[in-house]
Amino acid sequence: MPLQNKKVNAAITAVGMYAPDKILDNKYFESIVETNNEWIISRTGIKERRMMENGATSDMAAFAVQDLMKNSRLKPEEIDVIIVATVTPDMFFPACACLVQDKIGAKNAWGFDLSAACSGFLFALETGSKLIESGAYKKVIVVGSDKMTAITDYTDRNNCILFGDLASAVLLEPTEDLNYGIKDSLLYVDGTGKDNLYMKGGGSLRPASHETVDNKWHYIYQDGKVVFKVAVKGMADVSYDIMKKNNLTSDDVAYLVPHQANMRIIDATAERMGITKEKVMINIDRYGNTTAATIPSCITEYYRNGKLKKGDNLILAAFGAGYTWGAIYLTWSID
Repeated sequence: MPLQNKKVNAAITAVGMYAPDKILDNKYFESIVETNNEWIISRTGIKERRMMENGATSDMAAFAVQDLMKNSRLKPEEIDVIIVATVTPDMFFPACACLVQDKIGAKNAWGFDLSAACSGFLFALETGSKLIESGAYKKVIVVGSDKMTAITDYTDRNNCILFGDLASAVLLEPTEDLNYGIKDSLLYVDGTGKDNLYMKGGGSLRPASHETVDNKWHYIYQDGKVVFKVAVKGMADVSYDIMKKNNLTSDDVAYLVPHQANMRIIDATAERMGITKEKVMINIDRYGNTTAATIPSCITEYYRNGKLKKGDNLILAAFGAGYTWGAIYLTWSID
């Protein structure tokens, strides 16, 4: 029976990532704004983050996919689709996916960018999984890549300490064994949060001008206190809800894979799910908030460190600008 006539799940079958070499530690921020190492760690959990000095989002994404291919048997010409989750594209158009396709030599692939801020990887993973489940495609690359330092105001002491640059990629392929792969998702948007976390300038509403540059409208703005409150509730609730929907207990979950925005948000989500800290993937201390790259980079590092085994149930959860938020339930399929 042809594959497209069978029920399949989309499973992650390979992973890859790229971290720039330059490290910005907390001492660096002590030298440029009024802050200190202890305050940053206690409020965020971040010790250092990376900066891409020479290159752009598509470069990091391409490096991450090349890393994935180097550590698997995937050849570039086998790739069917490339989805790049990002809010820091090299330019408005062409899409980063087009630039990545060219840089990695995926001559048979089509693709597109997906913008959902810190929930971008989840939204892209859901989209890629549906392409696989349709039977039309067999190899879909999903990349989370963001050069957040490009849109960070380093005079803003509340925001500049949070963000870093990173890229990570996964390969989705069909599996006929429905015990594995992506099993469920809960995804949401709420545009009423648009004024609390955004970049004001550069789009069609406020094209680049002297006014937008002078007012620093090309940088991230967020009302930290407001966003923190809604993020805690949104990420914690959706993680608990997807567990309840699928009759999962805390014992059934091998790992929570949370968006790495703030350790206090992560801790609140784990508490709501009733899981211990040992079952929470963390890399915020080394990379900071890398937007669409946080979740896949956690998965990549934990897998490569031997902490993931076939059959592990994962709950992926995120909250971001938009507002956007959601959770995905999957069962790990790689030995």
